[in-house]
Amino acid sequence: MKRLGRILVILILFPAALSAIGGWFAGPMFLHPIKRPLTTSLIREADESFKHTHGTREDIVVRAPDGALLRGWKVRAEKPNGSWVLLFHGVSDNRIGVIGQSELLLQNGYSVLMMDARSHGDSEGPIATYGWLERKDTSAVIDALERTERPRHLFALGESMGAGIALQSAGADSRVEAVIAEASFANLQEAAYDYAGLRQYPWLGKTLFAPGAWLMVYRGEHLAGFPGAEVSPMKAVAARAFPVLIICDGEDHALPCRHSEMIFRAALGPKEFWRVPRAYHTAALGYAPDEFRKRVLGFLDRLRNIRSDVAN
Repeated sequence: MKRLGRILVILILFPAALSAIGGWFAGPMFLHPIKRPLTTSLIREADESFKHTHGTREDIVVRAPDGALLRGWKVRAEKPNGSWVLLFHGVSDNRIGVIGQSELLLQNGYSVLMMDARSHGDSEGPIATYGWLERKDTSAVIDALERTERPRHLFALGESMGAGIALQSAGADSRVEAVIAEASFANLQEAAYDYAGLRQYPWLGKTLFAPGAWLMVYRGEHLAGFPGAEVSPMKAVAARAFPVLIICDGEDHALPCRHSEMIFRAALGPKEFWRVPRAYHTAALGYAPDEFRKRVLGFLDRLRNIRSDVAN
């Protein structure tokens, strides 16, 4: 019986210890995501898209508060309605990742600002912080936009990491009037549970592999010098009552719908929720293009018209 007891203890503790080791080494890794370079072929692909939508592209470089140079594009709609949309891409991607969303917006009069997030694409920055520094980056980008343009309305749309950054940016800067967020993480710790559970079994990440999830966030925040608990789209929507359209993908295993549901429940402002059946991570536009168009444009048009009526 004693031998059986020892075996059971080993069987229970070994996976937890192994996950703790994995979490320790994963801490630095999530601060340094793999970069997707902005290649010449990707730029040509983007220019073909802008040619199709008759958008006018202009390079923009913004210095972040910590000195990092952030690079992106301002793209003006052919028939602008006076509104601009900040587009935020996902982790290990670059501004090309939101080219499909830019097409939809440009075709309907919304000019767009597409930046590479810090430590992504052509932008500088030693680490990615998933919203902690990126919130201030967004404010610097808005400052630069307002120096050359006169946005009548300013909205944000993001996917995955970008959705989380968009929500946190709106929580910190009231110039962002509303956010469309697809497949956002609820907070860093909650996302760590999914990664510890191998993106398939979050219950494992919250139980047997929980030490790995805890250590990944703990080591990451101490290496980077930011409080992991404060990197939280949930807290952002609970701190400021701005309108949100929350989109979750029904077959998302990277950031399952519970993240979006947690954010939706916490949101204080006007809110809409759309669950996209059969869609994988950040694939709502591909799986349901007509419904995506209807919901996204409907959301933005209603807000634009309401605010215009109030202004008049």
